[in-house]
Amino acid sequence: MEEKKIIPQHIAIIMDGNRRWAKERGLPTIEGHRKVADEILEPLIEHAANKGVKYITLWAWSTENWNRSSAEVSAIMKLFHHIIQNRWGRLHEKGVKIRVIGDISKFSPDIKDAITKVIEQTKNNTRITAIFALNYGGRDEVIRAIKKIKNFKEMTTETFGNALDTGGIPDPELIIRTGGEQRLSGFLLWQSEYSELSFPSWYMPEFIPKKLDELIEEFHSRQRRFGK
Repeated sequence: MEEKKIIPQHIAIIMDGNRRWAKERGLPTIEGHRKVADEILEPLIEHAANKGVKYITLWAWSTENWNRSSAEVSAIMKLFHHIIQNRWGRLHEKGVKIRVIGDISKFSPDIKDAITKVIEQTKNNTRITAIFALNYGGRDEVIRAIKKIKNFKEMTTETFGNALDTGGIPDPELIIRTGGEQRLSGFLLWQSEYSELSFPSWYMPEFIPKKLDELIEEFHSRQRRFGK
């Protein structure tokens, strides 16, 4: 009898290569981001849910991304508002629970309000949890977690983990970084301890559902020993 393959419960994605994808096609930088927002994310999240994935984390904006040109930052903020108001609403209709990690205090009031509204609106959805990392940095998350802990002498790995933005969410079994760069750049520093890593050369605007199938199939070939 063929062994049943286990689907990762949590897949995390560093969404890289949007700008390179646009540049190679002679398009404005924002078009790479727009392609992902309008054509890639919804089918990818829905396909992951159909596969049995329970959590999918998408790193959309890092604490360092604010250092990009003011024109690009402004364009992306407008795109974020569009995604939250429209695309996240469609995810809600499909039973997706939205969660956000990162320090959203840096965003404008309209974006913060829209995020809060959608999180509340989708809190009872159970099909899959889509976690968007916004103004997220691994070191920043650790520092904010430390500030929450009152009694360091009684701290355990469990209590520290619960103080992180991802408290209550299982660690990702698989972390994918699109675009070919082979580093995590601080993504989920604590949570990635035993994650399997994948660094496909193709860009995030090319992340169609079939590619997720291929990455999950490759994940099945890994031997996960957890230090044993």
